[in-house]
Amino acid sequence: MRLQKYLSSAGICSRRQGEEYIKNGLVKVNGQVVTILGTKVDPETDRIEISDQIIEAERKRVYIVLNKPKGYVTSCKQAGDKIVLDLLDIPDRVYPVGRLDKDSTGLLLLTNDGRTHHMISHPSFDHEKEYEVTSERPISDGSLRKMEKGLPMMETKTRPAMIKRISSKRFRIILKEGKNRQIRRMVRKVGNRVTGLKRVRISNIKLGKLAEGEWRYLTEKEKKDLLKIRSRRETF
Repeated sequence: MRLQKYLSSAGICSRRQGEEYIKNGLVKVNGQVVTILGTKVDPETDRIEISDQIIEAERKRVYIVLNKPKGYVTSCKQAGDKIVLDLLDIPDRVYPVGRLDKDSTGLLLLTNDGRTHHMISHPSFDHEKEYEVTSERPISDGSLRKMEKGLPMMETKTRPAMIKRISSKRFRIILKEGKNRQIRRMVRKVGNRVTGLKRVRISNIKLGKLAEGEWRYLTEKEKKDLLKIRSRRETF
């Protein structure tokens, strides 16, 4: 859809006024100022702002929790691989919030709400993500403390984490960031290897007893609490 048409369809302004906003450098797409008329946008995936206010067209907002099985790719399209969208049977177009790698399992949130997608995905919002981890060999208390404090990784350092031991080879870890394959890299840094990784919580949303490969819509309370968190963050 052309950008000026999207602004008009969202009820923000007329199409002609939208063109003026674009020419005057007031419109951003995915954080970048756009001044070229006729720029195409995808309302489902692109984040559109006017004067730093996120604009969304009126539509039914869908929020889904999926228990991702091993072997599925967290993507809307991946040639030759099974994707998480194959597990859904709904008429609405949704897309995954963040990622779980192919060998990981557990809670994955999918939505068509761009603002909520950005709020949960971006590390600056400090959303907790909790995982159950199984290591190849028993993992020492010292190794867990090192991961808690933060480890050098990818030319930076991981943020402090919260860790609770479950058994000699299993522990729970709570992160407020999501670097690529972060937990697997952290465990490798302390001389071990991950053999099982399952996400059990994102912010206020818990996996609970949802069976692997199954999905459900967020409850009204979960949705209300999540949107309340989003509203509070957006006021900062």
